[in-house]
Amino acid sequence: MPTTLTSKGQVTIPKPVREYLGLKAGSSVTFERLENGDVVLRPAKTRATRPTTAFAKLRGRATLRMSTEDILALTRGT
Repeated sequence: MPTTLTSKGQVTIPKPVREYLGLKAGSSVTFERLENGDVVLRPAKTRATRPTTAFAKLRGRATLRMSTEDILALTRGT
């Protein structure tokens, strides 16, 4: 699958290759030169994600609209 190098040194990775490697917009890739001189394109290894904390699980947005008075009444148990 030939592709063309732009004046900025960029190439478009053909869609079948992107799909095969699981690449999406913004994905990182690495180029590795093998001993025989061939160059291999690989998806970059992603950093390990931190374990989800109890606090992180609670993050989000409120979907219920309440007045300040209603919220205070709930927190005070009145």
